[in-house]
Amino acid sequence: MTGLLVALCLVGFAVVNIVFEITDHFAGGRYGDYAAAFTVMNWLVVCLKVIGAAVAWLSVTTKPYSLSKSVLAVFLWGAFATLTVYTLGSVAQAIGIVFELTDNAEHIDLADTAYLVFFLLVAIGYGVLAGSYARRHHLRKRLAVLGILGAPVVLGLVLGAVPMLLVAVDIMPSP
Repeated sequence: MTGLLVALCLVGFAVVNIVFEITDHFAGGRYGDYAAAFTVMNWLVVCLKVIGAAVAWLSVTTKPYSLSKSVLAVFLWGAFATLTVYTLGSVAQAIGIVFELTDNAEHIDLADTAYLVFFLLVAIGYGVLAGSYARRHHLRKRLAVLGILGAPVVLGLVLGAVPMLLVAVDIMPSP
């Protein structure tokens, strides 16, 4: 049940990104200069969410598939760790805003809080899936370590390297 729920959450959340693109959500307003960069990032995130949904579903399906158990375990632990680190970073940012360590307090609303809670729940779901999958298939702990160590790499690529590349190819304005 958890695998299906996580997969459905991710597909649903990918649809939000697709709706952003269909409606040109970021085309105007304070983010208008970044619209092209948001388009690239939105489609990248849609791909990651669809892959994540497939990983969640594959972890609970009984149908045969060609992905090895070890690779799937690394992906599950990696998804868990990536979303956990991302969520903890967002919590730290929110705490900084609430305690006025930054000047963005007026930008926190119910949607931001719901977004944070959503990612926390999906991270917990991946933790449950990863632990359960590892126990069911008697997998080695090194696969968990490998997946967890991959989290900073994924976050570094998505939040650091891709935006730097978008600036370098003039899709995103320099800060």
